[in-house]
Amino acid sequence: MDVLSPELLIYLALTTFAAYAVYGLTGFGNVAIALPVMLFFMPLHTAIPITMLHGLFAGSTVGIAKRRHADLGELRLLAPFVLIGLILGATILVYVPEKYLLYLLGLFLVCYSCWSLLSPSVSKQIARGWAAPLGVVGGIFSATFGTGGVLYMVFLVGRIRDKESLRATSNLIVFAVAVARLLLLLSTGFLTRDHVLLLTALLLPFVFLGLYAGNHLHSRVSLQRILQAIWLILIAAGINVIRQGLTR
Repeated sequence: MDVLSPELLIYLALTTFAAYAVYGLTGFGNVAIALPVMLFFMPLHTAIPITMLHGLFAGSTVGIAKRRHADLGELRLLAPFVLIGLILGATILVYVPEKYLLYLLGLFLVCYSCWSLLSPSVSKQIARGWAAPLGVVGGIFSATFGTGGVLYMVFLVGRIRDKESLRATSNLIVFAVAVARLLLLLSTGFLTRDHVLLLTALLLPFVFLGLYAGNHLHSRVSLQRILQAIWLILIAAGINVIRQGLTR
């Protein structure tokens, strides 16, 4: 299917808008929503750099603007472990066949979303030591799929109680990771494949429209209800990604 056909571009635009409305509302989830849909129409190695570049633009808009609310102490805990995970993940992305990456992504989306949907809200502060496993695994998933933000949120939700500080901290780490991923992917050649740069530019206005909508809804919509809907969507998306892996 031609990814530049008008019908498909409209579909991708609506997906991008929805993904970044969620990002503007919660501070994460943009790639986890956009990537599974894009995989209907393009290979993983094309979809990943597009979502990475969009995340970079979004993070530069939201993460930097809200940085004064971010908890830098918690970011310093995560940062070295995230960097280790990014390096490991970039290696996996280059050398592991795409169908196995799809299995991994699909299982991750299904398992994490089921756990998030069924588990009670975090009520106690989690230990600083969780920064190591969650940072490394989150870095691996960030480099391979761009979905590590959900794991960073597991750590940050258990450490930060202020809603505005939580969103700002999450936005800032997503932006920092996007910059690191850009540097790693520049050496792989993924950014010049297929229609990556053209599609990134065509869909970019819908990134900013989604951010505007999400920021507008931030103080008006129950975050818990939104998250429950997201987990259900991601379970279905994860099952579809696994199905796609079986056909490749």
